[in-house]
Amino acid sequence: MSWVVDTCLLIDIADADPRFGNVSSRFLAQKNARGLVISPVSFVELAPAFDGVLTAQEHFLANLGVAWTESWTWLDTQCAFDAWASHIRARRLPNKRPIADVLIGAFAQRFDGLLTRNARDFQKLFPALRIETPR
Repeated sequence: MSWVVDTCLLIDIADADPRFGNVSSRFLAQKNARGLVISPVSFVELAPAFDGVLTAQEHFLANLGVAWTESWTWLDTQCAFDAWASHIRARRLPNKRPIADVLIGAFAQRFDGLLTRNARDFQKLFPALRIETPR
């Protein structure tokens, strides 16, 4: 099985972020042996980082060893539905947490887990999800 990579780690690398770029790159290199994949949501979120140039984004992902063609399933939708409904019930109103995190976390349920810098955000939504962060 593979790890699902959260969008933030990819943006760190694509933008050569001075604080997180190298750390995120090394982290993904360490996890690559099990395989890396992104959700369709992350693929869409990355578009601005590549000025909407599809071939540039695909080249970037291929160089990192990240697969981007994994399909979204009905089970992913059900998992996202349950997580979002629970989150809204607990909060009564949506907070700043984007729906993208709900969709990425739901997608990650089918895989080894999620690689992200934002573990706390995902842990609240998906307490049983295996989550690892760069150190």
